[in-house]
Amino acid sequence: MNKGKIIDTTISNFLISRSTQNQYTNLSLPDLVEHVIRNHEGLLSESGAILVSTGEFTGRSPGDKYIVDYGNPYDEEINWGKVNQRISPQQFDILLTQVLAYLQNKDVYIQDVAVGANVRHQRQIRIISEYAWSAIFSKNLFIEKSSDPIKEFDFVLIQAPGFSADPKINGTKTPTFVIIDFNRKIILIGNTQYAGEIKKSVFTTMNRLLPSENVLPMHCSANMGRHGDTALFFGLSGTGKTTLSSDPERLLIGDDEHGWGDDGIFNFEGGCYAKTINLNKKFEPLIWSAVHSFGSVLENVVFDENTRVVDFSKDTITENTRGAYDLKRIENHVDTGKGIHPHNIFFLSADAFGVLPPISLLKDQQVIEFFLAGYTAKLAGTERGLGNEPAATFSSCFGAPFLPLSPMLYAKMLKDRIDKHGSNVWLINTGWIGGQFGIGNRIDLPYTRRMISAAICDEIDLQDFMMDPVFGLRVPKEITGIPPEILNQRYLWKDRNEYQKTAQNLWSQFKNTLAEYDK
Repeated sequence: MNKGKIIDTTISNFLISRSTQNQYTNLSLPDLVEHVIRNHEGLLSESGAILVSTGEFTGRSPGDKYIVDYGNPYDEEINWGKVNQRISPQQFDILLTQVLAYLQNKDVYIQDVAVGANVRHQRQIRIISEYAWSAIFSKNLFIEKSSDPIKEFDFVLIQAPGFSADPKINGTKTPTFVIIDFNRKIILIGNTQYAGEIKKSVFTTMNRLLPSENVLPMHCSANMGRHGDTALFFGLSGTGKTTLSSDPERLLIGDDEHGWGDDGIFNFEGGCYAKTINLNKKFEPLIWSAVHSFGSVLENVVFDENTRVVDFSKDTITENTRGAYDLKRIENHVDTGKGIHPHNIFFLSADAFGVLPPISLLKDQQVIEFFLAGYTAKLAGTERGLGNEPAATFSSCFGAPFLPLSPMLYAKMLKDRIDKHGSNVWLINTGWIGGQFGIGNRIDLPYTRRMISAAICDEIDLQDFMMDPVFGLRVPKEITGIPPEILNQRYLWKDRNEYQKTAQNLWSQFKNTLAEYDK
């Protein structure tokens, strides 16, 4: 499918014909903040951030995600299944008409943004919502669109949190829906206020479009050294992508979504959407400062109603508390949003079983295997249905919910680029050492930072490793500033037999997951 613009007449007529209600287009940040307060959508924190509640939905609804299936060869490329569910063009048209009718009686906020710092692969998107704070979120998260008297867009995204679908009529499973129509270039979101749906539906769109332009879309953060060296950090939520890339000693390119093309890597976004639970000013000063800035959006955080001071240690509403802020709030960020081909790549796994080495070097097929596995662990008590033990989580390419195409396609593209540019790939355990959750301890963040710094600064002897006997991983024998016993999980466990049993069990789950790609 080509990259050409599209003007959807249904949406255009909707925007042109409305006269009884207000359309607020590309308001300034102060204007939008005033609208949030006036509309009673949220409150101001003591630092000037916007405090909002997303209601029933404090996270994404992966079971309510759909792609319109026209039955053409282009749609046959979609990796249809539980992640990418089909919905017919007829069902989508009915739903679109209903959403536009619903919005006819509402004030709407329109934000024009760009996605992709590399203009060769950039997309222009118009975001329409019934909430001013959603416009602030979009303004913070994406790249400001250059002023253009001729409004042309690659996609239109419509968010209607107050509209609920009727599954019997609309073909959805629940009243909630996130639908992408790649033919008409429309993204439709309803019955959820959670702003992450805006962000991730746009990411999913880029994951569909860019491979045909020889660009690998990646769920990763990226930063740059003072001399221009680039590092990537892949990982699922809670593994430390944002924290580890927001390094005071390096320049931040972006915290979550990037493309890797012929001329290097580039950020998709112009902002960050950081997880804020237990945010610590001492260890994460850049993020702390950013989320306390004027116009940043704080979702579902706990705060003192009198002082409006936020308490990031509390998860009374949800463990998935979030802060959305413009990259300009990070003092040492890369203005261009671009970097050279990465010399070091880090796969982050918060291993709550406490058996993965804190750092190890991946080689050859291991890169593909660990990328396809996309492993981390969920902790007991953080989700309904979890028992007393941690639960292994595997998400292909560290982003399965956002991949419209086969994971093997993205894995091959990554391996080709690593081979071409000679990138080192490291596996980093940001989780537990000396025992699983409840017995061992989470590795100290300063240790993880030191190991990553050693890898980036070429301080690790790539010829001198000890071999992990269970996972076959190459573990450095020594790293300056790291106690030797930290590097070898086996010796940290009091019960060596229990370590062996736990490690073998996790490796079996790895192999079962990877077996799906051998078919």
